[in-house]
Amino acid sequence: MTGKDLEAVNAIILEHMQSEVDLIPQLAGHIIAAGGKRLRPMLTLASARLCDYRGRRHLPLAACVEFIHTATLLHDDVVDESDLRRGLATANALWGNKSSVLVGDFLFSRAFQLMVSDGSLEVLRILSDASAIIAEGEVLQLMTSNDTETTEDSYLRVISAKTAALFAAACRIGAVVAERPDAEELALYRYGRSFGIAFQLVDDVLDYSARQAELGKAIGDDFREGKITLPVVLAFARGDEAERRFWRRCLEDLEQEEPDLHRALDLMARHDALEDAMARAKHYGAQARTALQAFADSPARRALTEAVDFCVDRAY
Repeated sequence: MTGKDLEAVNAIILEHMQSEVDLIPQLAGHIIAAGGKRLRPMLTLASARLCDYRGRRHLPLAACVEFIHTATLLHDDVVDESDLRRGLATANALWGNKSSVLVGDFLFSRAFQLMVSDGSLEVLRILSDASAIIAEGEVLQLMTSNDTETTEDSYLRVISAKTAALFAAACRIGAVVAERPDAEELALYRYGRSFGIAFQLVDDVLDYSARQAELGKAIGDDFREGKITLPVVLAFARGDEAERRFWRRCLEDLEQEEPDLHRALDLMARHDALEDAMARAKHYGAQARTALQAFADSPARRALTEAVDFCVDRAY
């Protein structure tokens, strides 16, 4: 449905990441190539199609969404001191933190240039608000990093800002460019926000999932980095004092031994932490599907529904 549109978006991305400063397209090309399947810009394209939009404004705006996402990845990897992303060396591992931060700033600037070129103050407001919320989410996560006392509400607040805000904005602007009623714009916002939360919760589960191991993918990266995700929050809250000492040693003090990941998995199984985290992901996935009921059945609506289904089914 969005194949040709996505090709056009990729061309816009390639064009706008160019610079006379050679390092910028080199580093930006590396992170964009490692960034996955363009889920967020695809949401903009599909949402515009859902709203029966026939113009071309959604194409540069989808590229804008991808630039915002890519900039946050560059900054994330510096903050997290990550060496790998999707099995590839991170930009900061290859070019250093300073270059990664500055190229991230460049991509944010490109995103705002694309917003301004669109000419809509409403689009500018939605995407700039999302950018600010994402930054707040990053700071919130920094404040709770390696803190095993993090509550479920606090964690959901982090991912609502850090992940779901851009999903919501990416979908919402599809309705804005199509000049659809406020009710449809709100429905797409709710769809994107709920989808974004579900997406992040599934990612949390996958990092500890036997399914990932069966597929030959590494598990336990979050554990090794001391990241506090929902499975940890649930296991810690339900554990006894000896178990909590284990979590504090591994995630707060980062004093980890070879068997510790296996023990973490055992504790999560004992307290149904992965199962309950997935139940919450399914809940938000159901909310996303419900939001789409504001629209008549169409290929675009089915595609957006299938995107949620695929997200949740990744864990199985």
